[in-house]
Amino acid sequence: MVSAQSVEVVRATLPAVGGAIGDITPLFYKRMFAAHPELKHDLFNRGNQAQGDQQRALAGAIAAYATMIVDDTIAEPADLLARIANKHASLGIIAAQYDIVHKHLFEAIVEVLGDAVTAEVAAAWDEVYWDMARALIGREDALYAETGVAPGEVWRTLVVRERSQESPDTVSYVLSAPDDSPLPFARPGQYISVQVPLPDGARQIRQYSLTRAPGQNRWGITVKAIPPGKTADGVDIPPGEVSNFLHHNLFEGDEITVSAPFGDLLLDDSTSPLLLISAGIGCTPIIGMLHYLTRTESDRYVTVLHADRAPSRHAHRQELAELVSRLPGAELHHWYEDLGVRPASDTMRAGRIDLSKVEIKTDSIAYLCGPMPFMDLVRQELLDLGIPPAQIHYEVFGPDAWLPMG
Repeated sequence: MVSAQSVEVVRATLPAVGGAIGDITPLFYKRMFAAHPELKHDLFNRGNQAQGDQQRALAGAIAAYATMIVDDTIAEPADLLARIANKHASLGIIAAQYDIVHKHLFEAIVEVLGDAVTAEVAAAWDEVYWDMARALIGREDALYAETGVAPGEVWRTLVVRERSQESPDTVSYVLSAPDDSPLPFARPGQYISVQVPLPDGARQIRQYSLTRAPGQNRWGITVKAIPPGKTADGVDIPPGEVSNFLHHNLFEGDEITVSAPFGDLLLDDSTSPLLLISAGIGCTPIIGMLHYLTRTESDRYVTVLHADRAPSRHAHRQELAELVSRLPGAELHHWYEDLGVRPASDTMRAGRIDLSKVEIKTDSIAYLCGPMPFMDLVRQELLDLGIPPAQIHYEVFGPDAWLPMG
């Protein structure tokens, strides 16, 4: 709990700290990686570091939490904390690592803001940091306990049982324990972390949604190869280190190191209508949810909407259709930027997703997964249709800027 005196100091200095956070976070990471190079090699996503995504995510998280501290009308950012805690648990983060972050973050704040960081200001922001850290550590410890592991002890070795080409740039894997023993319980919508040793000696980690967990002795994931590219403003996007490594090197019979399942995008288990909306590789958590619904013989009203570049690029296209066909209350709609020679129909359309073409029930629980601009657009359309914000959930592949969408 941040003291009343510190709240006032944070309120007074939030504009200055917030205005400088874009300078503070890159310096923080530079300092921390200089002192602990193993963190950059073996824990943090080097691609996100290169693009600045991780720095923006940290800045957004700090700003969101500090704003909540000084504004009584803003509730605790439970979604933010849940998403960070699940990500941390999937990486095996432990409480002692918060001390490392604290040291280098506050050194960066002092270097950027200089004399403005008085003893009183430093003490107030120290309270904010540890208030957020304790909230996260508590949630992470609870996740570890729920999973039945000691803090940080999330890793296990699995074996690839099947490898399938889902589209030109996506490959799916079926994984199991070497002795085929039961795997930890996975809830629909969760993901696992995959840890790979790269040729330069680094150990990089990425998260992949579980597309299947039938009987809990087989897990399925799908990996999309990421070529190099550029952002709209010309910033280089590095190729996907882990995804491309898996495409080129992971085959049937190979071993792979993965975490226990985590993730806060959990399928609502009520009888409310479901609205499952995805684009591109964002279909993977949706596939996992649909497997669960068919396995439990659900009769819920389910509307599945998917957007992709073309039918040939749509991973799990046939599997998606088959799963929906097995649910008596489900319907499926596609949008493709390029339909090829296929004729458009009431359920398969050319162009980008358009919710006006579909009946949307306002009591639906919506789940979104895809590129952030796509989710931002769809979320706003859902809000305009009358679906409350609390009924709209989303999954982000990569760092989340922790900013309100729409």
